[in-house]
Amino acid sequence: MPENQKFRNNLRRNVTSVKQQNIPHVGLKTMGAIKRTAEEARNPAKRMKFSKDPGNAPFHKKSAPAAESRPRTSNLSALPSETDEDKKRRRSAQSSVLKEEERAFPRGGASVLTPLEHKQIKIQAEKDVLFEQAGKHKVAQDGDSELEDVVSKTKIPEAKKPKSKGKDSKAEAASKQEEPQLRTEGLSYRRLFPGSIVLGQVTQITARDVSLALPNNLTGYIPVTAVSDKLNQRIEALLAEDGAKEEDVDGPADGDDIDLKKLFHIGQYLRAYATSTVDDTSANGSSKAKRRIELSVNPRQANNGIAKSSLLANSMIQASVVSVEDHGLVMDLGLEDETVKGFLSSKELGHKIDHSRIEEGAVFLCMITGLNQNGNIVKLSADYLKIGNIKKSHFLTEAPTVDVFLPGTAVEILTTEVSSSGVAGKIMGLLDATADFTHSGAGESIKNIESRYKIGSKIKARVICTFPNMDQPRVGISMLGHVLALSHRTSLDGDVEKDPLQKLALSATVGSAKVVKVQPRIGLFLDLGVKGVLGYAHISRLADKKVENLSQTSGPYQLDSTHRARVIGYNPVDGLYIVSLEPKILDQPFLRIEDIEVGQIVKGKVERLILNANGVGGVLVNLAEGISGLVPEMHLADVHLQHPEKKFREGVTVTARVLSTDPEKRQIRLTLKKTLVNSQSTIWKDYSAISVGDQSPGTLINILPAGAVVQFYGTVRGFLPVSEMSEAYIQDPAEHFRLGQVVNVHVLSVNSEKGKMTVTCKDPAAFNLAQQTALKELKPGAFVNASVTEKTNDTINVEIETSGLKAIIHLEQLTDGSEQKNLSAMKRIRVGQKLQDLVLIEKVEKRHLVVLTNKPSLVGAAKAGTLLATFSDVKEGQKAPGFVRNVTPESVYVQFAGGLVGLLLKSQLSADIAKLPAYGLRKGQSISTRVLSVDHAQQRFLLTMRDDAPKTEQKSKPASAALIEVLNPVDGTSTSIEDFTIGKLTKARITAIKDTQLNVQLAENLQGRIDVSEVFNKWEEINDRKHPLRKFKPKQIISVRILGIHDARNHRFLPITHRQGRVPVFELSAKTKIQLESEADVLTLDKVSPGSTWIAYVNNIADSCLWVNISPNVRGRVELMDLSDDVSLLGNLEENFPVGSAIRVHVKKVDPSANRLDLSAIKTSSTGPLTLQSISKGMILPGRVTKVTERSVMVQLSDSISGPVTLTELTDDYSRANPTIHKKNEVLRVCIVDVDAPNKKLTLSTRPSKVLSSSLPVKDPQILSLSQLKVNDVVRGFVKNVADQGLFVSLGPSVTAFVRVSDLSDAYIKDWKSSFEVDQLVRGKILNVDVPLNHVQMSLKASIMDENYVPPITFSDLKPGQILTGKVRKVEDFGAFIDVDNSIRVSGLCHRSEIADQRVQDVRKVYEEGDVVKAVVLEVDTEKRRVSFGLKASYFKDAASDGESGDEESDSDVGGAEPEAVASEDDDETEDSGVDLDDVQSIDAAEEVSEASDDEMGIDRAPVKPVNGLSTGGFDWTGASVAQDKAGAGDESDAESREVAKKKKRRNPEIKVDKTGDLDKYGPQSVADFERQLLGQPNSSLLWLQYMEFQIKLSEVDKARDIAERALKTIHIREEEEKMNVWTALLNLEIEFG
Repeated sequence: MPENQKFRNNLRRNVTSVKQQNIPHVGLKTMGAIKRTAEEARNPAKRMKFSKDPGNAPFHKKSAPAAESRPRTSNLSALPSETDEDKKRRRSAQSSVLKEEERAFPRGGASVLTPLEHKQIKIQAEKDVLFEQAGKHKVAQDGDSELEDVVSKTKIPEAKKPKSKGKDSKAEAASKQEEPQLRTEGLSYRRLFPGSIVLGQVTQITARDVSLALPNNLTGYIPVTAVSDKLNQRIEALLAEDGAKEEDVDGPADGDDIDLKKLFHIGQYLRAYATSTVDDTSANGSSKAKRRIELSVNPRQANNGIAKSSLLANSMIQASVVSVEDHGLVMDLGLEDETVKGFLSSKELGHKIDHSRIEEGAVFLCMITGLNQNGNIVKLSADYLKIGNIKKSHFLTEAPTVDVFLPGTAVEILTTEVSSSGVAGKIMGLLDATADFTHSGAGESIKNIESRYKIGSKIKARVICTFPNMDQPRVGISMLGHVLALSHRTSLDGDVEKDPLQKLALSATVGSAKVVKVQPRIGLFLDLGVKGVLGYAHISRLADKKVENLSQTSGPYQLDSTHRARVIGYNPVDGLYIVSLEPKILDQPFLRIEDIEVGQIVKGKVERLILNANGVGGVLVNLAEGISGLVPEMHLADVHLQHPEKKFREGVTVTARVLSTDPEKRQIRLTLKKTLVNSQSTIWKDYSAISVGDQSPGTLINILPAGAVVQFYGTVRGFLPVSEMSEAYIQDPAEHFRLGQVVNVHVLSVNSEKGKMTVTCKDPAAFNLAQQTALKELKPGAFVNASVTEKTNDTINVEIETSGLKAIIHLEQLTDGSEQKNLSAMKRIRVGQKLQDLVLIEKVEKRHLVVLTNKPSLVGAAKAGTLLATFSDVKEGQKAPGFVRNVTPESVYVQFAGGLVGLLLKSQLSADIAKLPAYGLRKGQSISTRVLSVDHAQQRFLLTMRDDAPKTEQKSKPASAALIEVLNPVDGTSTSIEDFTIGKLTKARITAIKDTQLNVQLAENLQGRIDVSEVFNKWEEINDRKHPLRKFKPKQIISVRILGIHDARNHRFLPITHRQGRVPVFELSAKTKIQLESEADVLTLDKVSPGSTWIAYVNNIADSCLWVNISPNVRGRVELMDLSDDVSLLGNLEENFPVGSAIRVHVKKVDPSANRLDLSAIKTSSTGPLTLQSISKGMILPGRVTKVTERSVMVQLSDSISGPVTLTELTDDYSRANPTIHKKNEVLRVCIVDVDAPNKKLTLSTRPSKVLSSSLPVKDPQILSLSQLKVNDVVRGFVKNVADQGLFVSLGPSVTAFVRVSDLSDAYIKDWKSSFEVDQLVRGKILNVDVPLNHVQMSLKASIMDENYVPPITFSDLKPGQILTGKVRKVEDFGAFIDVDNSIRVSGLCHRSEIADQRVQDVRKVYEEGDVVKAVVLEVDTEKRRVSFGLKASYFKDAASDGESGDEESDSDVGGAEPEAVASEDDDETEDSGVDLDDVQSIDAAEEVSEASDDEMGIDRAPVKPVNGLSTGGFDWTGASVAQDKAGAGDESDAESREVAKKKKRRNPEIKVDKTGDLDKYGPQSVADFERQLLGQPNSSLLWLQYMEFQIKLSEVDKARDIAERALKTIHIREEEEKMNVWTALLNLEIEFG
């Protein structure tokens, strides 16, 4: 092993050093070595003789006399004399003889030396080694300051001859002897390195990591990925499962999430491996990173250095759970030999741990209790009560290597040094071990530690850390009782042991903390009043200012002094409170988030505003040092603030209330709403503390159509139903409430187990005592009078007279009739109307709800006293009128007054009703029943509708029926209605002809109807299949047969015995070939069989189907795709299949239970089910459009098969591809392009060349595979995706090409993404086709596609004298800007002096924007990238004479202006002719140049003098430039000057009108215009905002920002509103552009 090899190398170096000094080494125990050692010890001169180290020779020669006189004493007597204090401090070491345990050697051998001689030789050798090291000024690697001082100041003088050899001199020499000291240092952040192994205790468990308390007040963190290999496997499995769930949303949810709280428990001891000591992520590039100790408890690292051969009983090892078995746990030890496993019996876990609940991946620190014969199975124990008892056993007594002495292992220490700072010793004589001030017990012990531990004594200790950076192996140990027992330190409260934090919680303040120990320059130990547990205050925690030193006898922090202290932490490993005496800590309101209670009122200062896309998203409030809370935007105030930044400026003190805290995420939510902050109501932060009727304010956080969610404190939320929002009816809560609104609510119901609560805004106090009394006095079945207060769609709100109680009447409670009658009655009722004799049928006192009815049947029963209101009113055989409450497949629930409900079973319904769907009943329908039986025990009763006396009814029928006489029957023979029985053949007269029926008369007072399905016997009889009934005429008499009674309410016919009215409407049939003898012969749905053929008649046209009738009471549906083989007929259903038209259909599927009948009208040969297996490429099928998007059209071919038609498959010409021309439910003919049966995908095409005829022209060929593409092919496609690397272009349904950014255009495009969008049609050439990789690369460059491509003109192509064509882009007073044709944004300026051969006063009169011109390049400035053009006609005449221009005709069309067209006036101004083209990519940059001043153009080469005064946008208001221009104008040719002078003399004086008042009636259009107007209106925010908008349109955001800042400085301080407008615009600018 590497660690073993390192240890052996250290031993080998020590042996070599000893040999060089001729000092016997204790590890060399061969016979020869022992004899030589003894001889050298007796004869120092002989030892000097064998010394070969020249560096050591002088030292030994000087020490020889002392060695001869005292052969068995140390050379340390030659050290400088010590002070009295030093002697006193080291008196115990000087008066003791080092007792070191003799090592055991397995192979042994007798020794010729006595044990005393061995001991003396060892002592002498160790002293000489230490002395030699001190002579070389060797410094410890850890940089300890004290040791450095000792070694650096130690000088080894020449040994002097002692004055006397008597006893006094010997005693003095003995007193000066000094034992070799081992520094008693402890663990600190400086000494903790990656690779260190420490023992710790779990103190906090979060979802992300585990906090581990380490020795000496250190804290480390264990990430979830550094626990065990098994847990990492579980994490990877969960991540893989999450990835699969994203692809399959409907997959089953797996609740096997990782909860670290199930893997660890607070107080658990673990061995941890340090992986990092700094937090690189928090450094933010700074040189100093944040301190953060990252740990790993993975056995592979925590057991670093342990091999299979090192596994010994009583040694501690960390193990992770691999699997949970019936009798224990299989453990992974993390060794290189993976065949070695551990087994932890369920009996060895401790009495508080159930091994069946332990999860795989958990980690335990265990003790090895034994091994099997081959050593592959290691028996473990994690029962700390057992292994923590180390008095007689359970500690390591032997070890093959020091690597087994890892933290957690109990050992026996041979004490070699005891001082006030700690204890040092050796383990098995080989390994150095130190216990610092805290873990040696010196800090908590009142007695001197030197009296507790004697040098040479053996003590029990437990290893707590390693120091891998030391030259010699060393470990840190602890002798504290709770660490030795692997338990928790407790405090006695009487006879009960309690946790220290239960006695004194974190953040608690101790009024009188007594100093019990002082560590100079380090800190204080204080008695906090908790028995057995002290507090520790570091020197940096004593005062706000720096404390230089501490003394036990003087100063403010001397022994027995008392101070106010505050607990800031607790370390369970050290068993100490961490306290602070700093006034700022004592005065701080909160130290931790846990100290802040939910609902508490706190004060803080605004730290900063949180901005988002919508503006201010919240305010961050600082509550204490390191503790801040967030106020969401909705909690900033009770009303919505338009400008919260005005109110909440940084540093403003605010008073807030805590809404919730999350210590794990370190989050605090606050509210600044005065309604909540000033509320005196009870804080609702736990469901269990809330009772029904409690009142509290809450905040609306979500508004739904059914109600709203109200948030309170912590995680408590309640639901506010819409019915409980107000006493009045609310249809849409969003119209009356807003998010963030505070509402006062009362609790209606609460379920603390489920965490659910229902609240109401209705105030119970508004329901006064008189109303409560009146509500109690109301009895079910009582009569009341009420006034209508409000009407809704299905309820009427009323107010009961005399009591003022609110009540409601449901729509179905208005009449006993049909729904239509109820609606008619509702329409007749008006608000304010008084309703008499209403019956109370239900009241709910808890909700103050009263329900009334106006049903005549219930009102009559109440008047007669037969209305059932209580269970005592129910009697067997009693008639019981009521109304339907609910209908189930097996029964009907009938409700009466007082909420009384009876059960009406299906068997107790009449036979005709039982056959009807839902028994022909609806909710709220009146029904008359009779009580069948009463169960008094369970207070239930059954009802029946059957009549016990059918014979009596039959006898009475003729008597009642005889009253209905038939007047003038059509058949001439019928006398009464009873003559019209089922199946009877009679005559009828047609009165009206409808699309789907014939209305007829059987007599003057007897009506009937003939459904169109009962007219024709067979298909051939129908002559006009679109309008079959047109063959009949009114008043025509036809033969009919009685079928039954027509039910006009639900448009079906009932049996002849089921008459609901006095004079019924008969359902008739005109078919001649029909046999109907009884009701059983009537066609019903269960008699229709699949595959049978019928004549159907269209009854209704829906979006996706046709509803048809094959009989008056059998209705079915025909899907559009099953309607006709001719797809063209499906385009206009109303015309081709009007209502009443006849269709020959056959049955596809029938389901009587669901009352569904599916029919088809296409040929039988093609009615086979359409499946993916039956579909093949090239098939042409009809399909129905189900969805239309901008990218595709979804077409459905059958109930289970559908596919998309992409843009490339819509048409043969991509430029005409437009999916939006299709409409939903439109029927198309599609061609099957591709079938992917495994993935159940289809690709369809509507290309005319595929669907209609292959001979049709195809502009864009169909591309189905990469094999169809060849390099240099020019194709078109649609942009599929715009990525950062380029474009993805769809060339076909499954072929996509990639266009790199460099292949998009020949010209440079700065923002190329804005030039392309998804679904854009592009044209390009194929550059590369890689069929194996399915890659296609293409280019959109015109230079590659066009053979006659002419590269655009660039700036470098321009030459003086070159003639170009272009367009006028912009016209200014000083000239015109020209864009060169076929160029990469090359633009230049034609100065006004170069417009024409004669002077031009107004350039705008000569040229306008968009004019086509021919220009000559006059000058090209490559440094400033400026071009000057000329448009003078003389330039082109000269060019034509020189043969440079071949087209004279074009010169006159697009050349310069002729002299006659220019009004020549005197012009004393001179302008520059250059334009800056530094940014040739942006045309807007050139626009800025157009607004440059005349002085910036640089056309006149005369030097320009500096201009004094205000210069705004280049416009000179001083007049100095005018003089310069006049001077410049004088430099022109004399001839031209004389000509102008002559013209000026001949011109008559004119009156010049000052037009500056009408400056730009369209508003400022340039920088100069804005600057000119701002001089007159500096306080106008509107003008400043227009100026900003002007710059933003030019994409000059920085300039717009500068203008805003300039405006804030310019606007007068009194114009607050104007400044605020600019501030708002600036904030919006920052939010929008950053």
